[in-house]
Amino acid sequence: MFSADLWGEGRGPSFMKVLLQAPHAQWLHMFSAGLDNPIFAELRRRGLTVTHSAGSSATPIAHSVIMQVVAMCRQARPLAVAQSAHQWADVEVPDVEGRTMGIIGLGSIGSEVARLAAHFGITVIGVRRTPQGDEPCDTWPTSRLHELLPMVDDLVLTAPLTDETRGIIGERELAMLRPGAHLVNVGRGELVDEAALVSALQSGQVGAAALDVFVVEPLPVEHPLWDMPNVIITPHSSGSTPLAAQRAADVFADNLARWVRGEPLRNESA
Repeated sequence: MFSADLWGEGRGPSFMKVLLQAPHAQWLHMFSAGLDNPIFAELRRRGLTVTHSAGSSATPIAHSVIMQVVAMCRQARPLAVAQSAHQWADVEVPDVEGRTMGIIGLGSIGSEVARLAAHFGITVIGVRRTPQGDEPCDTWPTSRLHELLPMVDDLVLTAPLTDETRGIIGERELAMLRPGAHLVNVGRGELVDEAALVSALQSGQVGAAALDVFVVEPLPVEHPLWDMPNVIITPHSSGSTPLAAQRAADVFADNLARWVRGEPLRNESA
């Protein structure tokens, strides 16, 4: 059984309802890597094999993260606001080189962000549940997160949503950051306490944020994040490129051949 990533595009619930009623369904492949919705656990409980295309969008998402880090340092959002008002703005522009970046989640996306950030003269420290020793940067266990937060200029969230990562950045953690630090979230909206983030952005404790994911998507039109001059919003699109789609399709095609041959599948969800 195969589906492109319909989840979240309006057709997902209908597709999943049909799948739950299909007694002979055996396999579902998702183009996305995020399988945190409870429906996937239910499908596995019913005996379906669930696979995904993790890693296929790591490169464009990492490019988006670096773009946003540079954009926030270069005051791209305030300058765009000034341009729309025909104002010749005089803003302070900090360096990208010499900053310290903390990355929560050192999977394929976080690792690629770390690799690219080093080329910009950024010092990178990652955190993950269990460091493997082969990460492209200094990596600490998640238990040291509170030790890391006061050190970083840019906090990047690339972790999957799990019971351990849900709300990992709340009011307490935001207060631990260096005053004026930047935050980038390309993981899941639920990694961050959105209300606490809005307050931190309003106070200046968080100087700027670039957000590609939100607790509710699409982001409600009345949400205060839309109009904040220090926030860059993208519509959960940081990994949506033709090459990423092709890599995801290649994973499915390879798995289809493996399924026919009775071989183990790639990227099977536990």
